[in-house]
Amino acid sequence: MPLTRLDPIDRLILAELQADGRMTNVELARRVGISAPPCLRRVRALEEQGYINGYHARVDSRALGFEVQVFAMVGLQSQAEADLRAFEDRCQNWPLVRECHMLNGEVDFMLKCVAPDLSSFQTFLTEELLRAPNVGSVKTSLVIRGAKNEPGVPFDVLEQRLALNA
Repeated sequence: MPLTRLDPIDRLILAELQADGRMTNVELARRVGISAPPCLRRVRALEEQGYINGYHARVDSRALGFEVQVFAMVGLQSQAEADLRAFEDRCQNWPLVRECHMLNGEVDFMLKCVAPDLSSFQTFLTEELLRAPNVGSVKTSLVIRGAKNEPGVPFDVLEQRLALNA
């Protein structure tokens, strides 16, 4: 969807919902400076057009007992499209894999994994990931601590870019 089809109010709606997806439509309308009915219509249109993919709570994985976070860099033996898709499909069925990204460069995929403990991750690594068809290599990095975890997009950068192109 071309960015130019979004007007400033649509972008403000997206920015506000990204910051706080739990606010009521009335509060959202107040923040963006329009009345509630057209605000709701805009939100529904943004959902239908695919700009809004869902609403999620940011849960604290460590508070829930998931003490281990690991990034796994996976190299495949074959990069044929069918093999890439097969690996992506397999990742969908691994609960410990929370994110899967295909990369350009030395590795084919980076997986973000969370596990309750190191033993659980090791079991996943040795019994699932390393045994998966077409997996040639896996390098892992254990997260010691996170310094930033900001989902979404930087709307201030987007607005600056749009202002420069206007």
